[in-house]
Formats: sequence, structure tokens, C-alpha cells
Amino acid sequence: MDKEKKFVITINRELGSGGRTVGRKLAEKLGVPYYDKLLIQSLQEKYNLTVDEIEKKKGNKHPWLTYLKNAFVSINQNKDELWYYQMVNGEQGDMVTSEDMFKVEQQILKSVAEEQSCIIAGRSGFHIFANHPNHLSIMIQASMEYRIERVMKKQGLSREQAEKAIKHVDKMRENYVNKYTGKSRYDTRNYNLVINMDGKTEDEAVNLILSYIG
Repeated sequence: MDKEKKFVITINRELGSGGRTVGRKLAEKLGVPYYDKLLIQSLQEKYNLTVDEIEKKKGNKHPWLTYLKNAFVSINQNKDELWYYQMVNGEQGDMVTSEDMFKVEQQILKSVAEEQSCIIAGRSGFHIFANHPNHLSIMIQASMEYRIERVMKKQGLSREQAEKAIKHVDKMRENYVNKYTGKSRYDTRNYNLVINMDGKTEDEAVNLILSYIG
């Protein structure tokens, strides 16, 4: 990946691995926006976007793109992990991602990447941008013990609750990726760089990525 040219970095991460924090810190270091699931879905809801509408507006200024550029900084750092926990415990409805919604997400992400360099978390980015000429695909993972301890600390959960949330989210994310890409998110062939967070701080992981980029 050439950081002097327009680039896209996609980061898949396991819940509790610290991958989201790594992604945000990396975005700050590189001076580019960081986009995640909550932001993309809030965008869809706000503007009721469809694939056809995105295609028609491509190349033209449109409120949804301005909204996306301005809104990414306001997403709370731990909001998505808390949301997943609430869902696991029945406080939110099941996450249903239709094929149409997946297509809209793809178009949004591709449109954003055409406009500017960026970092994208999850959303099967490794697959969507597989043929992008300047794409770096990263997986952030950690041992189950590391993840349980982190989720317990971050969300104030019991060990049993944390483990339950992690296993549920692991299954949900794997099913999502497999359904829409036919691939496994755990297949290391999907990534240029795989980082195990055991024994590493988020800053060390960021520096490792920056060293890899050069």
C-alpha cells in the first residue's frame, strides 16, 4: 500500500481484541477518517439510501456524503460493543441485514473510498475492496482470555456475560460474512496483516501497522 496515494485500509477485528481502538488511533496517525457499522447504518436510515440513488448521485455533491464526512468523529468509542451486548441480552431486536442493505453498504463504502483515503471497520471490507489497487487488509484478534478480560473491564460485565457476548458476536459476524461473501472472516488468506493483541498495547499495534506500511 502506498500512503502517498489515495488508499483504503480495512480492519476486521474480534470483539474484545481492541481492534476498534487500534483502527481509530491508526486513522488519527494517518489523518484519515474511520468508518464503522454504526455510522454507515445511521446514514442509511437518515437518508433512506438505495443502490439506485447512490449510483445516480455518484460524482455529484449530496448531503449523505457530507453527513458521513462530518459525523465519523462523533461516534462514541465503545458504543458498538455495548450495542452488541444489549442485543445479546435481549435489549435490542435481532440484527437483520437484508441483501439490499448489504448492497447499499457496499455502494456507500465504495463511494467514500473513491472520494478520499479512509479506514473501514468490518462490513466485509476485505472482500469489497479485494481488487482495489491501493488496499491494505488487516485482521486484529486475541486469545479468548484476553477478550473476556477486556470486555469485562470495558462494559462492567461478569465473566459469564462477557464470554456469552463474545461467542454470540463471533457467530453473528462469521455468519454475516459467509452469507454475503461466501468466505470466512477467519481465513488469513483474506488479509495482508494479522495481528494478535496478546502482550501488545493498542499503540504498539498501531506502530506495527505503520512499520508495515513503511
